[in-house]
Amino acid sequence: MDIKTASALRRLRLVSGPEAISFLLLLVCSVLKRTTDFNAVPVVGAIHGFLFVVYVLFWADAWNRAKWPLGTAAFYFAMSVLPTGGFFADRRLKREAEDAVIASRARNEGVVGA
Repeated sequence: MDIKTASALRRLRLVSGPEAISFLLLLVCSVLKRTTDFNAVPVVGAIHGFLFVVYVLFWADAWNRAKWPLGTAAFYFAMSVLPTGGFFADRRLKREAEDAVIASRARNEGVVGA
């Protein structure tokens, strides 16, 4: 894995957590709006919308650079539209990056012909 691909995966990882948190906050604010006089939906909605757009841009970049198959790309996109999906995407991206680093080190040391 080259440095640009690793950077793309890292950017996607870094935005997946805040995007998931903002989605959960938006759901809570939506319930509060309908049950109380508290209305933070416009503010939280704008923040979540911005983070969602950033997630999709980083997802597209990671898909392009990592050359994911369609199923993997669809999985990471689906994680952006599920309320807690960003947390699962973060964990899986972390594992994928660690595996790539291990494989790269093994190739460099001549341990594996991968």
